[in-house]
Amino acid sequence: MLHSDVKPGDRVFYFTTLGWMMWNWLMSGLAAGATLLLYDGSPFVNRGKIVFDFADAEGMTHLGTSAKFIDAIAKINLKPRETHRLERLRAILSTGSPLIAESYDYVYREVKADLCLSSISGGTDIVSCFVLGNPMLPVWRGEIQCAGLGMRMEVYDESGRPLQGEKGELVCTRAFPCMPVGFWNDPDGSRYRAAYFEKYPNVWRHGDWCEVTAHGGMVIYGRSDAVLNPGGVRIGTAEIYRQVEQLEEVVESLVIGQDWPPQAPTDVRVVLFVKLGEGLTLDEALIGRIKARIRANTTPRHVPDKVLQVADIPRTKSGKIVELAVRDVVHGRPIKNQEALANPEALAFFGNRPELASG
Repeated sequence: MLHSDVKPGDRVFYFTTLGWMMWNWLMSGLAAGATLLLYDGSPFVNRGKIVFDFADAEGMTHLGTSAKFIDAIAKINLKPRETHRLERLRAILSTGSPLIAESYDYVYREVKADLCLSSISGGTDIVSCFVLGNPMLPVWRGEIQCAGLGMRMEVYDESGRPLQGEKGELVCTRAFPCMPVGFWNDPDGSRYRAAYFEKYPNVWRHGDWCEVTAHGGMVIYGRSDAVLNPGGVRIGTAEIYRQVEQLEEVVESLVIGQDWPPQAPTDVRVVLFVKLGEGLTLDEALIGRIKARIRANTTPRHVPDKVLQVADIPRTKSGKIVELAVRDVVHGRPIKNQEALANPEALAFFGNRPELASG
């Protein structure tokens, strides 16, 4: 109600499966006296216009979606402000993955200028958000506005010291209202403690790699367990996605760190997988452009050693790409929670690839 400014009479929509925590989040709109708008189907009907048709037809006040959807409609240059009224729409909410700065530019330029664009981030385990929007604060491009009410959020370095303006681990240093009290089938609490409190005693470590900004907001660079570590330099995966997915040819990408060399690893090399537009083939020229863009806008450490084309990117049923599962397949390790994947067949490509055995 407070962070998303949901009031009686509002009409709230979030594109979500029933298995995603955002379904539970959406249902709580009923407690705020809002009407819920539901849609069962692809959001890309009519090149993504179906969502905005729905917004106009039903007087939608809050449009909830994923960062990937916003990126996809930006890539096809959809301009809802020219084709739709969106008169009542005053908030767009985005989650599932980091919302890049360029997506903020797109929304305010091509969707609607006078609304609150709220990137929100939390967890299935808390059915809530650690950091999210605030209708009373300015929106800064590329930043989540603030910590959630009741959430004592900080960013810690490896030694547990608070950081400002530097990348580190997202932690919550006090107990919070939506904190789970334990796991099923964990009578002594050992699995619960190992999941959240093993790294920093009595401090909840959520597993996001992020940074507190000068505005008091938050930038999330990806999952900390998926962070790349070439030459001992920690790199958030979103830093690479932000550059690669600006290229018109690239529909989506996934990056992992591969132990190198495979027989006796002494380092990690960056491997980038790209899904290209229909009919396109990855060639040396495009690889060169991908690497040049990454190098020009980040650092030489971010540049992938290998760039490979894939037919599909494996993802969960809630639409999140699964970097850890791909990394496990590449390294010949068993896959955990494969039943949570929407397209588990996509993992087959990544196993026993000769390209990943060579320099």
